[in-house]
Amino acid sequence: MKVQPDVFSAVMATGILSIAARNHHYPWLSGALGILASLALLVLVAVVVVGNRRIARWDMRDPDVTLRLFTFVAGCAVLDSRLMSHPIVVRVLGGIACASWLALTVLTIGNMAGQRWAALRDRAHGAWELASVGTSGLAILAAHAAEHTDDRWWLWVAVPIWVAALAVYGLMTWLILWRAVAERQDRDGFEPDTWILMGGLAIATLAGNHIHQLATGPLADGVRTVTVVTWALATAWIPPLVYFGLHRINRRPEVLALTGAWWTLVFPLGMYSVATDAMTAELHLQSMQTVSLVFFWTALAAWLIVVVAGLLRMRRRF
Repeated sequence: MKVQPDVFSAVMATGILSIAARNHHYPWLSGALGILASLALLVLVAVVVVGNRRIARWDMRDPDVTLRLFTFVAGCAVLDSRLMSHPIVVRVLGGIACASWLALTVLTIGNMAGQRWAALRDRAHGAWELASVGTSGLAILAAHAAEHTDDRWWLWVAVPIWVAALAVYGLMTWLILWRAVAERQDRDGFEPDTWILMGGLAIATLAGNHIHQLATGPLADGVRTVTVVTWALATAWIPPLVYFGLHRINRRPEVLALTGAWWTLVFPLGMYSVATDAMTAELHLQSMQTVSLVFFWTALAAWLIVVVAGLLRMRRRF
């Protein structure tokens, strides 16, 4: 079985659910999910580096490959945030995330610069938002560094990275929507990874919230405004995504067959739970805590379904 470039989306989904469980005071569940996410990262790295003999078939000149590989950056960033109580692990994961983000960013810029906009439009899909997700994850790491060390200059690293994440999100969303209009995509044109359109804004909200807690003066006010807007836009994405998803399943039941893309549905649900929990204190609306809890259990249910389906699929193959 060929390993796909977005294989680390399983780490992203499991890691963010661990954080959400911790936020809602389920320590045993958070711990179990954190261990699973950590083991998954180690196993998948081993599979990709050592066990996957078809790895050479990944064309690193293909923007679709390098963009989907940002799941590795996001997975490291999510685990880094979850394991803040382990300084050595945090430094190692943070360093790996930074190095891989830089390498993938350089490769992706080169890959996209060599193609026409129309050609990029024709290939754009939800997983391309992973570049924004990974960049927001890096902004969160920088904000954590500013918060837990005396090096406050990390805040001035976090802010431009966060702005870059928003810019990347805008670019990828434009390409995806341009394709939808150009191809007159109907309800059958939406894949599970389209949910990253919401997830990209949710993690940008979380990054903005971390930065706002450290910022002062006009910067704090500006960051807070942008953060509220990104959360509102993430919320606005949910009804159309649910609508198109249900109609797609109704018209084409075979789309329920398990693919790696379903992990990119679980992650946005979990990330929205964490982002909404952060906005509860920001907006002083305790009712949002209930919304966060509902999305946590929804994401956990989706996670269980994907895991069980994946195990059954492996059993049939072996």
